[in-house]
Amino acid sequence: MNNEKTEDQPLHVQGRDAVIAGAAGVRWRDGEPPDYHLSKETMPQERTHEHAKGSLADIVERVVQVFEMEVSHKKDPAQWVSMVTDQFRTRVNGGPWANSQDLVERGSYNILIGENPYYSASDETFESSHQIFLKALPGGFFWEVLEVYSPPPMITFKWRHWGTFSGPYKGFDPTGERVEMFGVSVARVADDLRLLEVEHFYDNTGFLGQLAGTRSA
Repeated sequence: MNNEKTEDQPLHVQGRDAVIAGAAGVRWRDGEPPDYHLSKETMPQERTHEHAKGSLADIVERVVQVFEMEVSHKKDPAQWVSMVTDQFRTRVNGGPWANSQDLVERGSYNILIGENPYYSASDETFESSHQIFLKALPGGFFWEVLEVYSPPPMITFKWRHWGTFSGPYKGFDPTGERVEMFGVSVARVADDLRLLEVEHFYDNTGFLGQLAGTRSA
């Protein structure tokens, strides 16, 4: 898959900018598409891995970024292009499966975190869950692929998620420190690399403990 021209690929493989540019008629949650200027300004300096354009790691990173953008900002799952919407499902650490409608109604933060000593998904709506992390990490919450261990149709990859804790988190004062977490995901994909199923494995308690003033041992 190396050295493929991304402009010859489907929109979801080309990345967020291409999906937004081709999104005529999309119902955006905020009435307009999201602005990723913080990612463009900050990620080049703070990311730890730079993947060759068109490599599998580069493509996986772009597809997952499109997925995150769509579930966070597109109201109608029928307009999501990063997954096979009527078949898609996801879960964390072997927990219950969630489908595309669950993502629309509950939000990705609530599904991917769930019940936690430092966060309760049952207490939050789609909107409130996003506001919590926008306030705590106002400079951006970034994501990168570190390594890819297996090729399609079952792609296994390691990732890093990070930001600077410069705003309040659920009553806890910001520290100004960088907070981060690492995880591994296994994605089953269709022939065109649309997502069919994604399982995530990571320690969300350790990450949230950094925001709540407690670091896991």
